[in-house]
Amino acid sequence: MRQVLSLSLPPKATVEIKLLAKKRGFDSVSGYIQYLLVMDKDLISEEKLWCSVKKARQEYKTGKTVKAKSLADLV
Repeated sequence: MRQVLSLSLPPKATVEIKLLAKKRGFDSVSGYIQYLLVMDKDLISEEKLWCSVKKARQEYKTGKTVKAKSLADLV
């Protein structure tokens, strides 16, 4: 079952959302918003990002890094 969600946005934002939805190939603004919600779930939190940065810095300091000539060397 679907529900209607009403948003109050400035006219400029409304136009921008409609243009982006069309530009990205969505049939409706609703489809675009649903897509954005799915993408939001995949975003890393700021806290997890900082933990990753701290771990990488520690690994670099202790010499646990790999020097690669290109990204292909890392695969």
